[in-house]
Amino acid sequence: MDNTIYDVIIIGAGPIGIACGIAAKNNNLSHLILEKGCLVNSLYNYPINMTFFSSSERLEIEEIPFVTTNPKPKRAEALEYYRRVHDKYRLNTRLFEEVLSCDKNEDIFDIHTSKGDYRARHVIVATGFYDIPMYLNIPGEELPKVRHYYDDPHYYAGQHVVVVGASNSSIDAALETYRKGAKVTLVIRGTDISPRVKYWVRPDILNRIAEGTIDVHYESCLKEIRADEVDIQTKDGLLTIPNDFVLALTGYRPNFELLQRFNIAIQEEFPMIPEHNPDTMETNVEGLYLAGVVCGGLNTHLWFIENSRIHAKMIMADILAKLRP
Repeated sequence: MDNTIYDVIIIGAGPIGIACGIAAKNNNLSHLILEKGCLVNSLYNYPINMTFFSSSERLEIEEIPFVTTNPKPKRAEALEYYRRVHDKYRLNTRLFEEVLSCDKNEDIFDIHTSKGDYRARHVIVATGFYDIPMYLNIPGEELPKVRHYYDDPHYYAGQHVVVVGASNSSIDAALETYRKGAKVTLVIRGTDISPRVKYWVRPDILNRIAEGTIDVHYESCLKEIRADEVDIQTKDGLLTIPNDFVLALTGYRPNFELLQRFNIAIQEEFPMIPEHNPDTMETNVEGLYLAGVVCGGLNTHLWFIENSRIHAKMIMADILAKLRP
């Protein structure tokens, strides 16, 4: 067991977790960042060719310039940027170490992980929402041909691919796999492509649909997945088509079970926002804070890197006020 009592333990080494670590270090607070995967694990699991919606300056932390020659940075550039920022500040980070529990005993938090035990006066949860997919809960979803994460388009060359969803991730996957030779069918619950789709991508997908090179079924849902075909419930009836792979890119959610184990109160109804003070980011558990996109619960379009970077300084101001009244 690590016998150090840290001023702050941060759960999650994404961009906001890194920002919290920097804020702690800048204020001479001892810190430890615990991450169950690699550094900026969620970004690492984004599609290989992904381009961010935001410009690079809006993804910066601690006003460290994020330099890119592209109008919008790509995944590989973001990984390099956040790694360099992390290393510049020599943050105390332990990777591939999953936090299993966080219990408060008097004024100290006892944290148990997959590799050890730690103690802290304050805890910041910056775990994001990319770890748990929103499942379709239909027959056949457990088949190995069903993917809830999309990586590289080449894998799907020459295959019949169904892409479920109308958001950026779904539309990117549909276009990229189509351009590598896949026969793509989009299944969309609503009546149109999401208005949140990147403005330079939206005309592309609409043109491909108009010319018939990508099939689309609006007001439809996937009903059943089998080894070599799928059933789609369309507004005109049940349709069965050949299929090799299903990309069910229907969104992701925070790890509510982990938050509940930390005794953080969560709204019972949508959008299931964890309880926290918007001025300090402190939860109903004194000394336990939320930072980043996890604050939005199922409303995953509420917080982004660019508008939640400030959480680090808000939290640190509250911690300092308690430590140095």
